[in-house]
Amino acid sequence: MRFFTIIILTYFIASCTNNGTNVEKEEVISDVPAVTTFSNVDLYLTNADKSELFQFYEKSIPNFSANINFSINVNPNISYQEVDGFGFSLTGGSALHLNNMSSSERSKILNDLFSENGIGVSYLRVSIGASDLDAEVFSYNDLQPGETDVNLNQFSINKDKENLIPILKEILAINPAIKIMGSPWSPPIWMKDNNNSIGGSLKPEYYETYANYFVKYIKAYQLEGISVDAITIQNEPHHDGNNPSMYMEAKEQAEFIKNNLGPKFASEKIETKIIVWDHNADNTSYPISIYNDAEANKYIDGAAFHLYAGDINSLSNVHNTYPDKNLYFTEQWVGVNSKFAENLRWHTRELIVGATRNWCKTVLEWNLASNSRLEPHTPGGCTECLGALTIDGNNVIKNDAYYIIAHASKLVRPGSIRIGSNYSNDFPNVAFKTPNNEIIVIVLNNTSIDKSFNINVLDQPITTSLKAGAVATYVWKL
Repeated sequence: MRFFTIIILTYFIASCTNNGTNVEKEEVISDVPAVTTFSNVDLYLTNADKSELFQFYEKSIPNFSANINFSINVNPNISYQEVDGFGFSLTGGSALHLNNMSSSERSKILNDLFSENGIGVSYLRVSIGASDLDAEVFSYNDLQPGETDVNLNQFSINKDKENLIPILKEILAINPAIKIMGSPWSPPIWMKDNNNSIGGSLKPEYYETYANYFVKYIKAYQLEGISVDAITIQNEPHHDGNNPSMYMEAKEQAEFIKNNLGPKFASEKIETKIIVWDHNADNTSYPISIYNDAEANKYIDGAAFHLYAGDINSLSNVHNTYPDKNLYFTEQWVGVNSKFAENLRWHTRELIVGATRNWCKTVLEWNLASNSRLEPHTPGGCTECLGALTIDGNNVIKNDAYYIIAHASKLVRPGSIRIGSNYSNDFPNVAFKTPNNEIIVIVLNNTSIDKSFNINVLDQPITTSLKAGAVATYVWKL
């Protein structure tokens, strides 16, 4: 098989004597043919050179043979967090491109993405109002300059009904259990101290109004048959140069949650989870300081992270400080000028393996789709964000993030539990036990050479190998 190494020992006679005379070396061929036995383990493989792209191989891995290779030892008796899912941000721009496809071609790609016969994406993040990958900036309560609407009488999600909500409904028809997280890039600008979509802060006098804004959003989506599982308070609250964006300190989030949003959710019987931070791993003190406020703490499910700065391992410090709080990885972009091999290696090591080994219940890539011109985006929005899909009309190209997420989303289904496995810098890995009683092990060859190794799972050990930079998902059906 071209994707793993089988070592066959061939014996040679260095020299022999025939009537006292040396003869040439000969290969001795045994009368007994070499026998390789294969395990019941399935494999999904992606090579850094794209020679294999999430290619499936059934029961093609050799059983363990004695060697001195590194061994990944999986221990199903050690368990960590439960997985909510893997997926993407479904931006307004992503929904626009999908909605503009023909119904038949859209059905094909949505089934490929969201059905278990496809790659089984199980979690989506959407923007509350516009993100920077929408065609224009908008909120659900846009007014003329100088106007206010404290009672939110003009609240409307009609902009989402153009593309986002129709696509979400088609996705829910394929996977009714998919979970959705909502994140605002900015509140309506009349609630902000700079009356601008870029930057500024939420005025304290509008805290109660903004809490009602979240409630109206969740209820409006419920009326459309769409359940919002979680919301974050503010996308990237320390990045106030995006369009749209808003600056929000930890103390402000704590005040807003404990005095307004938390009590409002409780009184309205809103079960949507409240998640804080939603920014980089270099500032773990932000969510911890909010957790330290006991009144805010009681309303908070956990914290969300990106990795444009910081160390993914720092997330375990947050977990260890507050083990009752959940962690989510919610965004990482792929740049249009980056290389597939580098992205496959980095995103697998830091996110698929790194984020989950550091207690994250989700791993989401940014974003699902753009066109070949990387549109749409707002003025000042991201101009280099490569979607997991490039969609031009009915033409669809699958890009780096599609394959990165696929290695987890198809096999590590919601409800899976991360289990114990030893880590290696050469072979970063993570293991899960699924609700279907399967053991899933995702492995990266993080070296510059092809390497063999072993994986020990209960009484079904295997010997296998990966090319340099390759990623594999191994499946044991117990």
